[in-house]
Amino acid sequence: MSESDMNKPTKTNLERLDAMTDDMIDTSDIPLLTDKFFTTAKWRMPEPTVKVTVEVEPEVVEWFRAQGDNYERYLAAALRIYAQAHQVPEMAKAG
Repeated sequence: MSESDMNKPTKTNLERLDAMTDDMIDTSDIPLLTDKFFTTAKWRMPEPTVKVTVEVEPEVVEWFRAQGDNYERYLAAALRIYAQAHQVPEMAKAG
């Protein structure tokens, strides 16, 4: 990841999104939540976190900090996504 990649502005029209009201959002493709959903739903509490020290490039941490006060949560989410994407399927482990 180069420093120039980290400094590219988003192509998303954030002002347009911010101006949208709930009524303007098309939710027609989202299925309704039925009683069956709520009967089988399970309450899940997040796992407790573990503090670690990791060395990363300055521009990476600067980018995450620029995302706001929750930058540590965003960094943890990025690490989780990466780890999930690189998990070895159980069948491959057994082979």
